[in-house]
Amino acid sequence: MHVTAGAGREDRQLPLPYAPTAVLFDLDGTLIDSAPAILAALELAFDELGLPKQTPAELMRFVGPPLVDGFRLNAGLTGTANAEAVATYRRHYRDTMLDSPLYDGVAELVRALHAAGVPLAVATSKHEGYAREILEHAGLLDCFSAVSGAAAGDLGGRKAQVIHAAIERLAEAGADVSRPVHIGDLDHDVAGARTEGIDCIGALWGYGNPEILRGAKALAAAPAEVGALLGVEV
Repeated sequence: MHVTAGAGREDRQLPLPYAPTAVLFDLDGTLIDSAPAILAALELAFDELGLPKQTPAELMRFVGPPLVDGFRLNAGLTGTANAEAVATYRRHYRDTMLDSPLYDGVAELVRALHAAGVPLAVATSKHEGYAREILEHAGLLDCFSAVSGAAAGDLGGRKAQVIHAAIERLAEAGADVSRPVHIGDLDHDVAGARTEGIDCIGALWGYGNPEILRGAKALAAAPAEVGALLGVEV
């Protein structure tokens, strides 16, 4: 299996297996295909709030970053209007969020890593309670030693913050966090990992692409490629 270094780095085959002491996963666009459910809830929220309609491509800008940032940057909402938009979206998202399927091969990758004794965590900007519900619905929650996400009001939901919290929780659970790696599909995954001083593997099966994932330690087209990189058979 040939897994190349991320765009902007020397094109070379990485030494296999690449052996981190713990693995962190993003959720939206990495473990689950959440965009349809998110976009449906956003459309309902925009209609209810009387906001100008946005195209599906424009609404995709909301997928990944904290919601408060999405409504501020992409709808111009601040203060109480921003808080109302987040709350309205979440009310609708509660009805759609479990309709987000796992990507093909993701369950096999997570379970293979878990069976191999690799400490696992989820680091997501999504509301932490929602993330747990989604993982439980997908049958994967028991594979993760920690789930780190945003608190009420999107507090602590930026990528570097949830990665930092996930690593802290893994350490508290007794995991070796001397060399963790984060797996994610967007530029804020790469940036958040870099802020915390850890490597990021770019998940090309999600919503990103090689250009967006510039700076990732490696790029993988499918979960099985991540398994090969990490030394487990998927």
